[in-house]
Amino acid sequence: MRVIGIDPGLRNLGWGVIEMAGSRLSHIANGVIHSEGDDLALRLLSLHVALSEVVARYAPEAAAVEQTFVNKDAVATLKLGQARGIALLVPAQAGLTVGEYAPNAVKKAVVGVGHADKVQVAHMVRFQLPGVELAGPDAADALAIAICHAHHLQSAGRMQRAMRGVA
Repeated sequence: MRVIGIDPGLRNLGWGVIEMAGSRLSHIANGVIHSEGDDLALRLLSLHVALSEVVARYAPEAAAVEQTFVNKDAVATLKLGQARGIALLVPAQAGLTVGEYAPNAVKKAVVGVGHADKVQVAHMVRFQLPGVELAGPDAADALAIAICHAHHLQSAGRMQRAMRGVA
């Protein structure tokens, strides 16, 4: 199963695609989409177009997006929320169910602790996806989101198999 992870950002939106075969994960692709345009509407449009191209090219079967955290700058939080809307919309338009994970849940799934820094996340992404060349910190975060979702899907699959065995 192919999984895309998306790290939403208005200026830089990270994405990463992995393949899940049983418990084995492998890297397919990753990158950072840099929004274009002088106003918010054009930036959002450029994110939508570019992310749609990524989804069409790599044909994921599952998607996950990081949840937005609220910071002290309300305007920045609102703008990030709009970029997150694009990150949710594009996979939904492709017919994918989208998982959502808090930043601390992603870090805990990939690093083992919920308050890891970006360097630790990138290190563990490299460890879990040997040979990966990261397009940047946003792409590393997106791959971490994909890894987190893959672990969630694996656990859900094990739970379904166990429940069938009980019935």
